[in-house]
Amino acid sequence: MAAAALGRAVRRAPWLSNVLLYGSLFAAGDAVQQRLRRRRGHEPDWAQTRRVALVALAFHGNFSYVWLRGLERALPGRAPRAVLAKVLCDQLLGAPVAVLAFYTGMSILQGKEDIFSDCKKKFWNTYKTGLMYWPFVQLSNFILVPVYLRTAYTGLCGFLWATFICFSQQSGDGTAKSVFQLFQREKVKTDDEPSEK
Repeated sequence: MAAAALGRAVRRAPWLSNVLLYGSLFAAGDAVQQRLRRRRGHEPDWAQTRRVALVALAFHGNFSYVWLRGLERALPGRAPRAVLAKVLCDQLLGAPVAVLAFYTGMSILQGKEDIFSDCKKKFWNTYKTGLMYWPFVQLSNFILVPVYLRTAYTGLCGFLWATFICFSQQSGDGTAKSVFQLFQREKVKTDDEPSEK
């Protein structure tokens, strides 16, 4: 029932629905990574989540919507050659723009003096990590998903990515290894705490 209502909304207002869904999922990804990182007694940083939502709404949702439709016009269809060309274009052109825009946009909204500092430190690691995830997402997107739902699908899959990239922006280095190290440290802390009897 909810899926049918979402489908009708996306058909009536595809741009708005796709962009709002994309922004909401990115904000949710930030909230999740904060929850995973939070130690006892620390409150969530809702200002950070609002900044993530703003970057996703202002840039990423719109970029994804226009980019995916442009790719379909330039390389139409679901033939293997067209799908592979779209995935390649997406990873070589779209992905770097998205990573740069995220780190730069967040730095601007956080009022950092050097707005390119995170890009310089984390871009390549983040881009390489994305190459382990996004080609598979976009392959399924270009084969299975109708054009009018592709941004929404990218947003759904982007929830996991948003959780990762928000963590990287806050305290990681853009590698999957930094996330695993965080979980290992948290597990060690939990294991070291005395159990209550």
